Formats: sequence, structure tokens, C-alpha cells
Amino acid sequence: MSDAELFDIKELSARQDADDRRYLEFLRVPAMSAGVYVLAAGSEDPQSPHGEDELYHVLAGRAVLTAGEREYEVAAGSVCFVPAKMPHRFHTITEDLRVLVFFAPCEREPDAPAGPDAVRP
Repeated sequence: MSDAELFDIKELSARQDADDRRYLEFLRVPAMSAGVYVLAAGSEDPQSPHGEDELYHVLAGRAVLTAGEREYEVAAGSVCFVPAKMPHRFHTITEDLRVLVFFAPCEREPDAPAGPDAVRP
């Protein structure tokens, strides 16, 4: 059994911004992985469907999330579940978006930086 860990979003976000990375994974265990995803206002979200269930918690910003045939306006505090293999992406990003992302089980690319990006940073 591994140790419990504490993560600070401000610290993770500062590290992510300093490295100019769209996605920063900070946790990977067999049952799940987690990271912080950022998209600038006006940018395009390049992600494609994942083989894992995904939970988004919007920390900051405003956008629209299309998941399957539905659209959801999201802002700080929104929590969105997207089932495995469902096409989805953020668009109409009107304020810089920062999202906490959880994959379950962990995203299945152990040798590559993980995250919702189809195009790895």
C-alpha cells in the first residue's frame, strides 16, 4: 500500500505554467490518474475520446463542454462526468480554463505524459 499524498493546486498550477504545459499529471495509481488541464481563452481543445471514464472539476474559467450530443456551459465549480470512449471537448472558451481531471482507471499510456490531450505537450 502506498502512502497518502497531499497536493496543492496553486503549487501544481505554478509548476504547470512555468513549464508551459497544457496538462500536468500529478497522480498515477492503477485505479486512477489525475492532472490539471489548462486551455487559454479562444484556444481549441485537441483531445479525442479516452478509453477511461473521466471526471472534470472546473477550477477557473468559462467554456462550453460538448460531450456526445449534449452541450454544457461550465465555469468554476462545475463538475462533469464523461464516460469512456464518448467524444468530448471544450470550446467557446471565453476565460482561461483550468480543470482538475480524474481518469478511472488510470489513463493507459504509462510511457507518455498522460492527460486529456490527443497531442501531447
